[in-house]
Amino acid sequence: MKKIYVLDTNVLLHDPNAIFAFEDNEVIIPAVVLEEIDSKKRNADEIGRNARFVSRLLDSLRETGRLHDGIQLENGGSIKVELNHRSFAKMQDFFGENTNDNRILAVAVNYHFEEIAKPEPRPVVLVSKDTLVRIKADVLGVNAEDYMNDRTVSLSEMYMGCNTIHVHPSVIDEFYTFRQLNVSSLAGKCELYPHEFVILKDELGTSKSALLKVSKDGKKLEPLYLSNDPVWGIGARNAQQRMALELLLNDDIPLVTLTGKAGTGKTLLALAAGLHKVEDERKYKKLLIARPVVPMGKDIGYLPGEKEEKLRPWMQPIYDNLEFLFDTKKSGDIDKILAGLGSIQVEALTYIRGRSIPGQFIIIDEAQNLSKHEVKTIITRVGEGSKIVLMGDPEQIDHPYLDSTSNGLTYTVERFKRQAVSGHITLEKGERSQLAQLATEVM
Repeated sequence: MKKIYVLDTNVLLHDPNAIFAFEDNEVIIPAVVLEEIDSKKRNADEIGRNARFVSRLLDSLRETGRLHDGIQLENGGSIKVELNHRSFAKMQDFFGENTNDNRILAVAVNYHFEEIAKPEPRPVVLVSKDTLVRIKADVLGVNAEDYMNDRTVSLSEMYMGCNTIHVHPSVIDEFYTFRQLNVSSLAGKCELYPHEFVILKDELGTSKSALLKVSKDGKKLEPLYLSNDPVWGIGARNAQQRMALELLLNDDIPLVTLTGKAGTGKTLLALAAGLHKVEDERKYKKLLIARPVVPMGKDIGYLPGEKEEKLRPWMQPIYDNLEFLFDTKKSGDIDKILAGLGSIQVEALTYIRGRSIPGQFIIIDEAQNLSKHEVKTIITRVGEGSKIVLMGDPEQIDHPYLDSTSNGLTYTVERFKRQAVSGHITLEKGERSQLAQLATEVM
């Protein structure tokens, strides 16, 4: 049975192509949604871009008919801008305030009661990314759903970059003898991806084990390329950190993704590897470090000064790690060091659009606060001979329209896990301090 989907504004601002995601069902856009989109179209951020995209998309659909009468879509469904069904009569006793959210909710409620009066009623579903709007709809007896079309996988199903496989001890002996294994020898155990790490353990219960990595073509298991020596004074404190350094220091892997909770060492490892490649090996011309300007909590508003002064509070976590790596003693020493080197650039992602970045080691911190479109924009900036590292914690989202399954970092991990140009590892053990590790577990 066909359904009626009433879309909230945040769905279209999150995914401008959402109107095509409901197959052969009827999509309703309340008139107030157009007003909210219009109020966002001048924004210079991702939300503003999406508002302008939706405006152009709806304008192009007008060529096939009048939007308030309903227009057939190529997928068999239809779209309609709803000017009626605005009465507050059925909501007055519950949510009487004439807010935009309640106006959208009123459209869904009136459609719902109109349909249930018919002999063959169609289900009415309000689609919103606002939890409270969905709760209000449920209170009023209207079905409500989150917009799920853009989600990749749940965190529990997300690609980890490492697999532990229990095998017969003879398989481990074969690896140590020939220094490689065919992936086919593990047939039926699990699906393995290029550059994925594998820990082999004895299925008979002995302590015999081996740490391997899947080859670029995905056909062989090979020993790790690097030793466990410290890099810029930073050594791996656990198996996942060693795997991270293996990916970060491998010039044949131009895209590396690192995920993990706070304190697992993502930023410090990436910076140490970048400094080693740029300053010691001279493999890359410059180390470019960037992060999105997304506040945690209430925004502090406009900041005084030149661009560098405005960016400093946002980039301070990067400077903190650089101060540790360079072992600076006084405030301001790190600025003098960076000015003297000239090969390290700390930048906001605001300024990356339109650039081409060849021959650089690029680190994008807090990538979980990027949308799929923003991540695509960043990766397509990578020029010849560059390496890019995306890292963050998918459980710490500060963006209003993203969550752990729809953000750009999770999307990149899942879309690139089968590609030979990329590698991924999830860091699990906190190494910042015992207190920090305990906080991630109990809070």
